[in-house]
Amino acid sequence: MKFPIRIVVLSLFALAASATAGEPPQPRDDFPQFIVPGQEAPMARLQELFRLHHDGAFTGTTLWDAWLPHATLWAATGEKPAAEPARSKYRGVFLARPIDAEGYISMQQHRGLAHSEGWPFPTFQQAGGVGWYFSTADEAYGVGLYQLKPLTNTDGWEIEGAEVAGFSPDRGLDLRVNADVVTVTTPPFTCATLSAPFVRLEWAARGLGEDAKPSVSWLLNGEKEWRTERLAAFDRLLDSDGLRFANIPLYRQAGYDGTLSRLKFRFDRAKGATLTLKSLISAIDSRHPITNVDFIRGAAEYFSWTTDLPFLRSNIGKLREALRFALREFGVEKHHLVRVPWVGHEGTSGLAFGADGKKTPRVGQGVGNNYWDLLPFGGDDALATIYLYDALRAFAAIEREVAAHPEWAIPADGRPFEADALAKLAEQVRARACETFWNDETGRFVGWRDRDGRAYDYGFVFVNTEAIAYGLATDAQAKRIYDWLDGRRIVAGDTSQGADIYHWRFGPRSTTRRNVETYVWAWSAPESIPWGSQVQDGGGVLGFTYFDLMARLRTLGPDDAWRRLREVIAWFGEVQAEGGYRAYYAKPGRGTLQGGGPPGGLGFDNEFMESVLVPQVMLYGFLGAEPRPGGLRLNPRLPSDWPSLTVTRIHAQGHVLDVAAFPDEVRLTARVADGSEFLLWPPDGRWRIADAASAESGPLKLRFTPGRTIISRRVKD
Repeated sequence: MKFPIRIVVLSLFALAASATAGEPPQPRDDFPQFIVPGQEAPMARLQELFRLHHDGAFTGTTLWDAWLPHATLWAATGEKPAAEPARSKYRGVFLARPIDAEGYISMQQHRGLAHSEGWPFPTFQQAGGVGWYFSTADEAYGVGLYQLKPLTNTDGWEIEGAEVAGFSPDRGLDLRVNADVVTVTTPPFTCATLSAPFVRLEWAARGLGEDAKPSVSWLLNGEKEWRTERLAAFDRLLDSDGLRFANIPLYRQAGYDGTLSRLKFRFDRAKGATLTLKSLISAIDSRHPITNVDFIRGAAEYFSWTTDLPFLRSNIGKLREALRFALREFGVEKHHLVRVPWVGHEGTSGLAFGADGKKTPRVGQGVGNNYWDLLPFGGDDALATIYLYDALRAFAAIEREVAAHPEWAIPADGRPFEADALAKLAEQVRARACETFWNDETGRFVGWRDRDGRAYDYGFVFVNTEAIAYGLATDAQAKRIYDWLDGRRIVAGDTSQGADIYHWRFGPRSTTRRNVETYVWAWSAPESIPWGSQVQDGGGVLGFTYFDLMARLRTLGPDDAWRRLREVIAWFGEVQAEGGYRAYYAKPGRGTLQGGGPPGGLGFDNEFMESVLVPQVMLYGFLGAEPRPGGLRLNPRLPSDWPSLTVTRIHAQGHVLDVAAFPDEVRLTARVADGSEFLLWPPDGRWRIADAASAESGPLKLRFTPGRTIISRRVKD
């Protein structure tokens, strides 16, 4: 059934937007609509923005787990809205997400030239490392960037206990083992151990016995004898495994310090087996400390929107292991924040400056930790701590639901957490973060503190708006942050101040203070790029406008958030009227675009899939929707000039609903209903279903049939 739209006179803003940017396209009924009487034109523009980015808002990369599902799991699109593909896609992604033996969740960006489960770079070439490829199949990144070519012989290698069986273009070097022990020794090379915390081998084995014991040892510069105590074991492979990566953490071995000169791989009890070597490289630790918590956040949101019990039964063990790894690896229960212990993630810059101002790359230092991959977040990491805080609360809610519903038969895989203990830990993290990362002089959160305790504050707007949006910042801190962002106070030393912070119109700059000295070593000439022409140095990313809007709603209220959203919509209308992002920003003076390869200052399309977040302020912000297993919580916060807000085609559990919020009333109309009970947590206070005899303060138990509207009204004392 089509939800009726009231015809009213356009507001002055809507008329102005139409005059300057052309009429927005008509809303489509096969896609969610945002309906505000009197605001038809801006709402149509916002739906256009949502449609523009919705279909491309999918990836198997863990980095976006907490953002893209958040924007797409609820949106029932197409002629059969209950068959929304985003749900099946992300269900498959979360079930298949790799986790290693220690509990680290893989990033899965694409084949890179660093740790195979981490970010694709910094590459071993950038680190002055070493690498050999016997096959370059599926190595588009390395071939395109470095023109990798496969080896066609074993010149310089020492192979004992096996003979070369051939070279396969798809698989690499095949070795037929004819002795109980086979060793494969690389040609001589030179590589600092700091540049090679891991050695990464891609290999396969057929016929390797159960008692086979693969290992690797190393020589340092100037040494001639292999030391028996230098032996790092790694897991054997089965025939069925095919080609697999082994990321061997040599940095954990005693005496691994200096300059590497050779590596020797040993395979015991291997006679009769066939070994395949595809590639061998020295590898930077390019893992990110946010993958585990982002996986938890995304999977928890999937379950909250779906109450998919088979999914939770299958994935609960992995989720618990992922959280346990994060708590253990980053010392959370001791430090009450994320302290990253990995090589290159100390939080120090990869660029050093002498007394004369001369710059020297500190190879191996300043490795990125998150979306902002050129910045050396690390040490005590504020952004990773914010995400951890959100994950702790989300998983506490999951464990609480599991404990409350034994009939769900959720297994105890991975050892259950106690929900109250997680909630308590989350509050301890919040308190410590608000103390550790707050810079009282600038009145904002810093990005991180390095291993020596030094804080880094470049006016990280995204850190501050996300800290507020996720509920970590105190009310007083949030107020000071928006006094800064809105120009009511000026931070001395900032490059961008006052109104210039919103120079890009669609949202604030990513940072407000010029940074030419604190990056990963591979980004060695930041000063060559003008201020604002790099997204991580005064540029801007559209998707993070969502957190600005949500933080404004929380801090300054719905009228302020609507004022800012109107400005975003007006900007988008002008962009669309000139042919879209690429056409609009092709004109000199408007900014440079990143996306699809070239660097730039602004991120809208291509890899900037998170642009889909912006319209979600209507659902999660103004409507105040919060998915919960079995139903939906609503806490509307409407601007003073909105008589009501309707969001259509909300896919909650097995229902597709249109939800309308009025000051003292909510209306839910079912487009699709599966006949099951639906729980509605109304806003604070006592509510009752229209015509019902009694009022309730807890969840209302509803049952829908298609086309039925259920009205719930506030009970006034």
